[in-house]
Amino acid sequence: MNTQNTQPIPPQQTILVVDDNPTNIQVLFDVLDASGYRVAIAKNGESALSRLQGSLPNLILLDVMMPGIDGFETCRRIKATPQACDIPVIFMTALSDTVDKVKGLKLGAVDYITKPIQHEEVLARINVHLQLRHLSQTLEAQVADRTAELTKALQALQQTQLHLVQAEKMSSLGQLAAGVAHEINNPINFIYGNLMPAEAYTRDLLKLIQCYQTHVPNPPEPVRECIQEIDLEFLQRDMPQLVGSMRLGADRIRQIILSLRNFSRLDEAEIKVVNLHDGLDSALLILQHRLRPHEPGLPGIQIVKDYTALPPVECYASQLNQVFMNLLVHAIATLDETIKTNPQHYTNLSEVKLLPTIQIQTRSLDANWVAIHISNNGSSIPEQQVHKIFDPFFTTKPDQQESSLGLSISYQIVTQTHGGSIECRSQPGQGTEFIIQIPVHQSQVTNASPTIITTV
Repeated sequence: MNTQNTQPIPPQQTILVVDDNPTNIQVLFDVLDASGYRVAIAKNGESALSRLQGSLPNLILLDVMMPGIDGFETCRRIKATPQACDIPVIFMTALSDTVDKVKGLKLGAVDYITKPIQHEEVLARINVHLQLRHLSQTLEAQVADRTAELTKALQALQQTQLHLVQAEKMSSLGQLAAGVAHEINNPINFIYGNLMPAEAYTRDLLKLIQCYQTHVPNPPEPVRECIQEIDLEFLQRDMPQLVGSMRLGADRIRQIILSLRNFSRLDEAEIKVVNLHDGLDSALLILQHRLRPHEPGLPGIQIVKDYTALPPVECYASQLNQVFMNLLVHAIATLDETIKTNPQHYTNLSEVKLLPTIQIQTRSLDANWVAIHISNNGSSIPEQQVHKIFDPFFTTKPDQQESSLGLSISYQIVTQTHGGSIECRSQPGQGTEFIIQIPVHQSQVTNASPTIITTV
């Protein structure tokens, strides 16, 4: 047999010979030993099965006709043993009946050697099947390595997709903010600028009316009819309040525009020193409409802010604001779902937590780290899902509805972009809490872990 192009077999392969004939055993032992194989001997099927419990050979030469359990039954039991089922089994038999050969092959044997045994044939068949097994094991290892490489490549692709989605979302948000600022800021400034003289004109006109009423207490009949028709007394009381309300509304619109600009911060693509409270407040203002009751009789969502003095933080402000937005949106969605599906959840709580609540707590951990806690008292996340909450496309919704990248993107921004940490805690009956820890100085990020504080 030509073996020049075959794979080399590792040295000292073990062959188990199972035969009740001493002469056959001796012949096979001499041939295999001379060829460099280790040889193990079993004189019957029971002995062979017992040997397999201690050490496993690389190949088994199995006689068909033996006392006790025959070779067929021995082969069946070998293939039923998990640790030995992949060992090649070659039957040795004087039988030439095709039915017997087919039976053996169906039981898992890989080949037949016909007695009387030919030395060259035995060595050739053993060598072929050892090579096949070696190639199979090598291929399995290669497949495992390739699978690991593909898994790593898939993870890298998912990370790239996350960054692309994040960049697209922030770009869209920035364009929206710029468009709103451009379209609304000019007319609202025009309105706001004219409110001051309008207020002054109103005061002057009301002063004139009062002066007229003082000096002309009995105006002509047409004037008295006009005064009654327009309800001048009410107008004099309501006009200052009306102008004041217009000023408050204009102020509110200007604050929203400022919050949009502050939230997107497209002009701050580099690391900036910012006040994190400004980003939190901006996100809250943008989400204000989602905090109101959606239906009559249902409660709205209240915000409890527990801010402490924080040092200015070096960060990518727009990206960190996106994290705040994502976590607040997640909290609002959780509370909305709880209110909709389980309204009695809040009636069963203590008076302190009677209403759906989002609590935002900020703390300075030490000179180098700050923490932001965002918690809600809605339904908790099942324990088996908490550790998956930051996985891409994972959702706690049934049937994989409304899968989102928001939390996964937030994880990337906090941990990779800013060198911080983000953790999710959820206990039955206690809602869910996200804890963000951010280094104060990006230029001094270390692997040192900050001290974690507990929200009271």
